[in-house]
Amino acid sequence: MLSGKWRFFKSGMESSNIEYVSIPHTWNDKDGTSSDYYRGEGCYSYSFRLGKKVGKNRVFLRFGAVSQEADVFLNGHYIGNHKGGFTAFCFEITPYIKGGKENELTVIASNAPNSDIAPLEGDFTIFGGIYRPVSLLILPTTCITPLDYASSGIYIKQTDISARSATIDITAKIDGNIRKDISFRTSVYDPNGKAVTFADNGRIEKSGNIATVEQRIIIPNPILWNGKKAPRQYRFLCEVLRNGKVVDSLSVYTGLRYFSIDREKGFFLNGASYQIRGVNRHQDRQGKGWAIDEHDQYEDMQLLKEIGANGVRLAHYPHSDFFYTLCDREGLLVWAEIPFVGKGIESEEFGENLKLQLTELIRQNFNHPSIFCWSLFNELSKESPEGVLTELNEIAHREDPMRFTVAAANVEGRPENGITDLMAFNTYPGWYWAQPETMGPSIEWKNNSVGKKGVGISEYGAGASIKHHLQGMKEAPKCDGNFHPEEWQAIVHERNYEEIDKRAYVWGTFVWNMFDFASAGRNEGDTCGMNDKGLVTYDRKIKKDAFYFYKANWSDMPVLYITSRRHTERNDKNTDVKIYSNCSNVVLYVNGVPFQATPKGHCIFIGENIELKPGKNEICVSGDFDGELITDRCEWFLND
Repeated sequence: MLSGKWRFFKSGMESSNIEYVSIPHTWNDKDGTSSDYYRGEGCYSYSFRLGKKVGKNRVFLRFGAVSQEADVFLNGHYIGNHKGGFTAFCFEITPYIKGGKENELTVIASNAPNSDIAPLEGDFTIFGGIYRPVSLLILPTTCITPLDYASSGIYIKQTDISARSATIDITAKIDGNIRKDISFRTSVYDPNGKAVTFADNGRIEKSGNIATVEQRIIIPNPILWNGKKAPRQYRFLCEVLRNGKVVDSLSVYTGLRYFSIDREKGFFLNGASYQIRGVNRHQDRQGKGWAIDEHDQYEDMQLLKEIGANGVRLAHYPHSDFFYTLCDREGLLVWAEIPFVGKGIESEEFGENLKLQLTELIRQNFNHPSIFCWSLFNELSKESPEGVLTELNEIAHREDPMRFTVAAANVEGRPENGITDLMAFNTYPGWYWAQPETMGPSIEWKNNSVGKKGVGISEYGAGASIKHHLQGMKEAPKCDGNFHPEEWQAIVHERNYEEIDKRAYVWGTFVWNMFDFASAGRNEGDTCGMNDKGLVTYDRKIKKDAFYFYKANWSDMPVLYITSRRHTERNDKNTDVKIYSNCSNVVLYVNGVPFQATPKGHCIFIGENIELKPGKNEICVSGDFDGELITDRCEWFLND
């Protein structure tokens, strides 16, 4: 990793304004929630030295992501350009490296609006910068190529998987001096580390300096990757040999699994019903924007595990390889997508960029067992071109015939809704329209619109500020207003989810959103430039009430949580006390006096019309979880 200090300045600034930064970095870490946040160019430079013997090897430069366009120079030589802010790219720099001497790397990055690059719009801030790691790869002259759209160069295709047998087709791309003395070997190790089989060579096709090797491996009685229950993975050790001696090798991990969707019964994983109940995630966070590190991503995963989700939609663009890997390890099913959001235009450049970003997404993430679908668009406007969507769908199936294509729409009956294998809908009853209970007929209508083949709910939810509170709410607040009470978000999720849970043909649902996120154009709730529909605050410090509703319904861990706990100052002496719990024998105590907590379904308990006394009131609750006493408490103050 090129992790030392980089020199950075925004274009047009004086040299005296040079900053010293570390990668990952964004120049919008402070202004990313401002309507006038900086969208333009930034210049990075970095000095490094390699040993004199590097000339016997090849050197590659790999960027995890640069938003959203990059021009790369080394020692005054132009290396290349990349358009697209979310996928990796790689260049060979062997001819330009000075062995044993100082090398100067320069990157001109830009997040300026560009009609050639998706997304053209979206309800999220486009942070600029080199916000994912940069790596130097030093490889032998004949190697598994890192230049195939910056992928691993190894593709593990799960052609036919069952509990009895796994047929796997392996494609490897080798770059360099390909002669008859070159061979390729794959050794397979099961999740327990035991060697189970291997393959030598296979069919080899050569085109220029690239050889494509194809092998077939059959594993009897495979150990399956089975979601959260057992996210077990095999290791495929791929080796390039010259005259029988290994010259390059790469280990690729993947889990063997199969899935399907029944038009009436929903999602199946390895032949068993496995309805996806998950959340959406944006990658930014407070004070860092998109320039997050592995610790940040690990913290996000821990929160997804805590809530009990079994799936995640990584919206609205490709996320980091590290996070896909975490999903593999933890058994979360992943919806992966390209940033074709809202607006599209009829231009060859824009269409080609979409195709590039989709190809990069698929090839770079082909071996992640967690990914079950490739998403082609989100909420397209009427003006967006349909023709390119058909091409994208064909590319996805050609690149990866084993996974579904999917899309997220917010309007039924549009022509593009019939292109992908699956359809899902963004719908917000109880927030942007109608009452929360309208989720039921909304789902029915949407399923009918796609021929009753089953649907997903790709987004649903409501905004919430932890600073805003109101009891006894019957109607939604103004969604674009400044008052977003936490209580209404919880009501929306309770009633939306009740309707979702009645319908088995809803193969997957994804709460919008797991975390509050930056959206520079918004001016609502308690913070400008913020979408506050998250179940957790932007800084990941506070879990809102609705978080615990899902944790009680999804998690295997004990949950006992008093809602409205942040509404500490009260004016009404009579109130309901609502509790989320997966415990039994739930008992409510108010100032030491026991009250009945009536179960209302979906882990909701309510103590009705409880009278508070003037001043401090102690609210306590207890419950039983597998013989363990669980408690929770908070304090409310009733004004005289």
